[in-house]
Amino acid sequence: MANTTGTTLTISSKNYSSWSLRGWLLVKLSGLPFEEIVMPIDDPNARAELLLLSPSILVPCLEHDGIRIWDTLAIAEYLHEIRPDAGLLPDGRRERAHCRSICGEMHSGFGSLRSALPMNLKAHFSDFKVWARAQSDIERIVAIWRECLAQYGGPFLFGAKPTAADAMYAPVVTRFVTYDVKLDPEIVAYGQAILALPEMQEWIADAQKEVEEIDELDVEF
Repeated sequence: MANTTGTTLTISSKNYSSWSLRGWLLVKLSGLPFEEIVMPIDDPNARAELLLLSPSILVPCLEHDGIRIWDTLAIAEYLHEIRPDAGLLPDGRRERAHCRSICGEMHSGFGSLRSALPMNLKAHFSDFKVWARAQSDIERIVAIWRECLAQYGGPFLFGAKPTAADAMYAPVVTRFVTYDVKLDPEIVAYGQAILALPEMQEWIADAQKEVEEIDELDVEF
């Protein structure tokens, strides 16, 4: 279908790219129509991002109304400005501050989790051994989720509708499934709510169709 909106989102692999999923899900949840531009895995910039070799992540990149936004948090804030009714950030000032804080923590932290449990939607490693530093990241993420679910009532982190926070943590949900991370029922239920989103179902279906593979991310290590 031809792009009649002039809006594009450049992403890399749907199977491997957690940052692409975050940006794509943010735009989908905002309701902004857009055209996908997918970078091939053999593109040097895409490969650097997927293998955590790039200090600067330039995908996903949203282009809208002559404006180019390539940082995921910046994309979230921009979408909130132009489509506030989508609810990517909560209504209350206190809740927005909380949402921004945990989004920022995901954006800048959890490096051990990223390197030890890379996103790979087509893989499943049962009884995967998680090393200590990655386990600390998992425990912190679960604590964030548990606090939000208790405070705002679920099923999503800030209540009845998914927000930017859910988009930022959605790749972690997939990692927990891929690497068979043992979680309590409340946290499993949150993950199931994320995976059941139509947008997530669409992304996962597309990821399953990808034929390109990165050997470094397809072995159990």
